[in-house]
Order: sequence, then structure tokens, then C-alpha cells
Amino acid sequence: MDEFSPTKINQWKTLDKDLGRIALLESASAAIARPRVAIGIAVVFILVCGFAAAAFVGAGPGTLTIVVAAAFGAYMALNIGANDVANNMGPAVGANALTMSGALAIAAVFETAGSLIAGGDVVSTISGGIVAPSAVAGPGVFVWAMMAALIASSVWLNLATWLGAPVSTSHAIVGGVMGSGIAAAGFAAVQWGTLGQIAASWVISPVMGGAIAAVFLAFINRYIKDAPDKLAAARLWVPVLIGLMAGSFTAYLAMKGLRKVVDVSLAQALLLGLAAGVAVWLVFLPVVRWQATGMHNRKRDLKQLFGLPLIVSAALLSFAHGANDVANAVGPLAAIVHAVTSMDAGDKVAIPLWVMAIGAFGISFGLLLFGPRLIRLVGQEITKLNQMRAYCVALSAAITVIAASGLGLPVSSTHVALGGVFGVGFFREWEEERRARALNLRKGKPVAADERKRRKLVRRAHVLGIAAAWVVTVPLTALLSAAIFRAILFLV
Repeated sequence: MDEFSPTKINQWKTLDKDLGRIALLESASAAIARPRVAIGIAVVFILVCGFAAAAFVGAGPGTLTIVVAAAFGAYMALNIGANDVANNMGPAVGANALTMSGALAIAAVFETAGSLIAGGDVVSTISGGIVAPSAVAGPGVFVWAMMAALIASSVWLNLATWLGAPVSTSHAIVGGVMGSGIAAAGFAAVQWGTLGQIAASWVISPVMGGAIAAVFLAFINRYIKDAPDKLAAARLWVPVLIGLMAGSFTAYLAMKGLRKVVDVSLAQALLLGLAAGVAVWLVFLPVVRWQATGMHNRKRDLKQLFGLPLIVSAALLSFAHGANDVANAVGPLAAIVHAVTSMDAGDKVAIPLWVMAIGAFGISFGLLLFGPRLIRLVGQEITKLNQMRAYCVALSAAITVIAASGLGLPVSSTHVALGGVFGVGFFREWEEERRARALNLRKGKPVAADERKRRKLVRRAHVLGIAAAWVVTVPLTALLSAAIFRAILFLV
């Protein structure tokens, strides 16, 4: 009987409260510890890269400079992984075709493979002709200009990730090189025509990506989702769409991702894409028929047919991103290594394998440690995605890059992918509004303003915030790079 006394009961209640406080404290400590562990691992990676650079270069008068540059190159790669890769994996995660852990694993493997297998082996020392090499006064000044560009672009990517804004890595690098180049050689050294093309891409990339994604979503809605016999329509059109995706990605990888392995023209890439598209279409005709067996004639079942193609497209986008963008990311580091070891600031610089490895593994570490936040934002917080909509975004990214390359237009893969997400969301808004008006017109009443407001399917705050980050990337990194360059010259 004593164990049920009021005193014992009060003691148990007190013990439960204490245990609850301890559990709350443990969960809070775990939440605090996770980001600290990630930051700790990132710091260790940066230090390892610095020591590895010293081992590869060997003792010499410029070794310390290369070690510092390698550390900042690793920091840059970590930030690219945290920020830029979200555009490839976000739609697949948002559509529930991939779990977060699955997306991180696939992206890490394919980004690394793309970087090391098909990464560019030559890069312009001034990131695509932004600043004339002859205008920079000697290799010493050139090294500090590249160091300032590397630091500035890394810091901005870190800040953008913290703010939740996916931005273009290439634009950050371009802004950094431009700013330090102006500080080193004046405004006349800048190739303003190239800068004009980059500014134009702020509009071209998202508009093209959004328009193409919206067109494909409209096609799927009309000819598959809204068809009386949805399964028959799916058996006809889904293999065609999968073949189109295969052909687009084959051409995309041949033209953009495999330059180191094989050099192909646009016409050759399109022919390869056509052959791959026809082959995949023929293969998937029976596969889709088999998948559709036993399905019901409803929209929910149709989404399952797009799951596997969406996963494959996300993996291919990651491979192409690793092959195409890592060279730009580690370009300043490669330029510094070349200038210090050869005392020359030439137009073209070969990227050593160890420099590419820093970029490849740094992107993977950055993605695993810090990438989930922006993956969720791109895939879940801008607009609601399912397998069909996310498929349209991925297909739009490949087709837009191919079309822009054929027309000679500069595009950013980041802007294209996000433009596809925006395009899908705004098209759904327009379609919902059109259907509501048609329904209310039959009922003889207008659409109420509050009802129209509830149908906003794209979060305007994210759109405006991301667009603002895009616009300020080049000027902000340019100003920061110029300031860092002046500070370096003052200190050395």
C-alpha cells in the first residue's frame, strides 16, 4: 500500500517532469550539435585539402599561396554542393520520387563521377574572357586577383545558402573575377560584351526554362490526364515522352558533359540524341504497357509511370552538372596553381587532377552536409510538385540548354531549373483560374477576389527573394572581390 501513497505519487510525477526536461534538453542539444558536426567536418575537409595541395606541389617559394588557395577552393566547392546541386534533386524529392537520403546519395555519386570522368580539362584563367589577361600587371597581381575572386564568390554562395536563395555558381565566379580584374587593371580591361550576355541570361534562362516546362505540362494535362481513357493515352504518350527525355539528355551530355571524353558538334549531338530517343521509346513501349496493367483509370495512378524516368533524369542532371560546372568552380584555383608554378598568366590553364578532385569531393561533401535545406526549398516550398510536374522541370532543363547552345545564348543551369519550377507553378495557377472562370460563367457569377487569392499556387516571397539574389550576384561579388583584392595588396 505504501507504494501508492500520495508522497510516492508526487515523487513519480516529479520524476516524470525531470525526465521530460532531460529529454527536451537532449533533443535541443542534438539539434544544436548537428550543424556543429557538419561545420566541423567541413573544416576538417578544408584543412585536408590544404595539406594535400602542399604534398602535391612540394616545398617552394609559392607553396603557402597554393595551400591557402586550395583551402578556399575547397570552401568554394562545399558551398557549390550546398547551393547549386539543389536544383537537380529538388524536383525529384518534392515529387516524392526520391527520399532525401536517396537524393543525396545519387547526387553525390553522379556529381563526383561527372567531375572526375568528364570534367573540363582546360579553363580560361579569367572565367570565360571576362578580363583581358594582358591587362593584368604580371603573375603576382594575377594570383591575388584570382584569390580575391575565389574568396568573394565563396562567401557570397555561403551567404546565399544561409538566406535560402539558390544562385548561379558561374555568375558568382564571373562577378568575383570582374571585380578583382577592375581593381587590378581598371574598367577598360573588362570585356563588357561578355558581361552583357551574362546579364541577358538572367532573363533568358528562367523564361525559356519556365515556358518549355509549362508547354510539356499542358501537353500531359490535355492528352493524358484529361483524356477519357487515361490508361490508353498513357500507353501511347508516356513512352514518347520518356524517349524524348532520353534523346534530350543524350544530346545534353554529349554536348555539355562529355567534352573531355569526346568532342562532338551540335549536329552530331542531336543525331546521337535522336538515335537514343528512338531506341528508348521502342524499349519502353512494352514496359509502360506492363506497368499500366492493373491500374485504374484515374490521375493518381498515372503519376507512378513518371517515377523512374524522373529519378534517372535527376542522376543525369547531376552528372552533367559535375562535368560542366566544376571546372568553372575550381578555375581560379587552377589559375593560381598555374601562375605560381610557371610564373605565367596565360589564356588557357590545364586543371590538375588533384584540383578537380578538390572540386568533385568538395561538392559532394557540401551537398551531404548542407544541401537538404535548399533541396526542400526548390522541391517543396516554391510550389507543389508531383512526378509529372517534376518530370516537366527536368525535361525542360535539358531541352533549354540544348536550344540555347544552338542559338548561341548564354544560360545558367540554376536559372533554367528554377525557371522550370516557376513555369510549372504559374501554369497551374493560370489553368486553375481558367477553369474557375469557366465554371462560374456557367453558374452566372464572377470569381470572388478572395477565392482568386487562395488559388495562388506559387509562393511570391520565394520568387521575389530568389530573383533578387540572382540580380545582385554579379555586382555584389564584384564589389566584394575588389575590396578583398585591395585588402590583400595592403597586407602583402
